[in-house]
Amino acid sequence: MTTDIHTLVGAYVLDAVDDIERAAFDRHLRECDSCREEVDELGATVARLADGAWSVPPPRLRDNVLAEIANVRQVSPVSPAGPVAAKRTVRSARWMRLTAVAAAAVAAVGTGTTVYTIQDHRIDRERSAAEAARAGEARVRAILAAPDLVVTREPLEGGGQVSVASSKLHDAGVIVLDADAPASRGRVYQLWTIRSGTAVPEGSMSVGQTAIVQIVDGLPEASAVGVTAEPAPGATKPTMPLLATVKVI
Repeated sequence: MTTDIHTLVGAYVLDAVDDIERAAFDRHLRECDSCREEVDELGATVARLADGAWSVPPPRLRDNVLAEIANVRQVSPVSPAGPVAAKRTVRSARWMRLTAVAAAAVAAVGTGTTVYTIQDHRIDRERSAAEAARAGEARVRAILAAPDLVVTREPLEGGGQVSVASSKLHDAGVIVLDADAPASRGRVYQLWTIRSGTAVPEGSMSVGQTAIVQIVDGLPEASAVGVTAEPAPGATKPTMPLLATVKVI
């Protein structure tokens, strides 16, 4: 069983823990207000993901992700002592876990990939989902906590914002697209990185979706991140013009 029982939140909500882990986490929930709140929030997210008609991520998701990136410092801060600082650290860690698990779900829906079906309680599928969520969570947390993290933002044509968080130490980054409205005329937003003058597809939304969080390997090697509105998800060449261009520093 994991040495940090707090990290079992995602697996617990997905019913992807064994009997010993479940019993231990049930006891933990009676004493941890933060984990109880996170279980409730993740449960609501999972319930919406289970709905086959759902294509737009919960409104709180993009607010939480954007708020987290906006508050990232360029160097790792020294943690102050005392109960107030400890409470702030716990709250920050909780939001990071919630953001990562929800972001993994949004990215999966945005690319049209069915990662799991909540109604199907087969253990192997649930465990795969839990492992993917844990991996995504760890990756996002590591990138956003990098001491060399650089965050740049640009407005999206038509309303919204594109944020790019890049770390050379991790040779990766996180792209957050937050649109005020879905792409017009049934189109979908798609992310691109510009590498040596070539546009490389990095993930697309589904029809009606307005927010996406995407981890991109090798992001520091790109010169910019672009956004287009495509006729359908999965375009291999961008439909011009670009709706936003964010320089990667």
